[in-house]
Amino acid sequence: MSGLIEGLPDAVVIRCLARVPFYVHPKLELVSRSWRAAIRSTELFKARQEIKSTEEFICVCAYDPDNLWQLYDPRHDLWITLPVLPSNIRHLAHFGVVSTAGKLFVLGGGSDAMDPLTGDQDGSFATDEVWSYDPVNRQWQPRASMIVPRAMFACCVLDGKIVVAGGFTNCRKSISKTEVYDPEKDLWVSIPDLHRTHNSACTGVVIQGKVHVLHKGLSTVQVLDNIKQEWTVYDYGWLQGPMAVVKGKLYVMSHGQIYKQETESSKLVVSASEFRRKIGFAMIGLGDNIYIIGGVIGPDRLYWDIKDTSDVDVLSLGNERPVWRLVSPMTQCGGTVLGCTQLRI
Repeated sequence: MSGLIEGLPDAVVIRCLARVPFYVHPKLELVSRSWRAAIRSTELFKARQEIKSTEEFICVCAYDPDNLWQLYDPRHDLWITLPVLPSNIRHLAHFGVVSTAGKLFVLGGGSDAMDPLTGDQDGSFATDEVWSYDPVNRQWQPRASMIVPRAMFACCVLDGKIVVAGGFTNCRKSISKTEVYDPEKDLWVSIPDLHRTHNSACTGVVIQGKVHVLHKGLSTVQVLDNIKQEWTVYDYGWLQGPMAVVKGKLYVMSHGQIYKQETESSKLVVSASEFRRKIGFAMIGLGDNIYIIGGVIGPDRLYWDIKDTSDVDVLSLGNERPVWRLVSPMTQCGGTVLGCTQLRI
């Protein structure tokens, strides 16, 4: 990487390139070999942080096509397609997905591909494999495997480390085991187990710097203050349904309405009745907005067909009155969303 622009020091050019939006990077790489090296350098991404030109993306993987992720760029309302995740497991599903240390992490899960004769899920119900996607070199890499294979588990980032808890093992038993991953050391360590397990999928959200684990069908919430402490069980009786965190506050979609979920009460925010027929969509917060992405429209009295959708509906919470709007639909993915998270690049 030398002599990027004649007469200008490379350090100055890098700081200029750091202001260019991420979606333009593939075009800049076509200028020359040295530009390609510059665009794929850690120096460029460090400069983006220094001059505060990092961008927030939403990462989405849907049922169709197989193991493909797309990034949504809200600033430019467009979709960027990543290389296919190179797992040997076809139709990886029920995995955990988070981002930390500038990378996207896909953890565990199992196959959604069904053997038509036996009904078995392709011989893999739960795996311990972990993959990371690095937007600098635009490649997937295998990382240290989890201690326990798991699917349908809670997965969060706390203080830069990944916490996984609960879920099901390969013998389809629910587990309470919890472990934490350090991305700098590429190392997994066991931490105190959940107090209780439940024969249902669990999810995790981070609110006010604490991991909250919720099991479908249970009114209790298990809370972890930090990775050295034990879990505490609270019976908050929170609403059940898809969840999103916006500006540190939890929002839940329940019975065609979106509620702001406080610790021991919930407040109606807006009607979302048009999503009553939709299942398998992602709900995620970014900025002042809640994004409803993809999913499947189920049958009703008039239409018996099941329709995959790539639509993206956005609820803006920044105004006095919440407002819905449509943005660009996914360009490659569609149907049931298997994973969704934020990524800052």
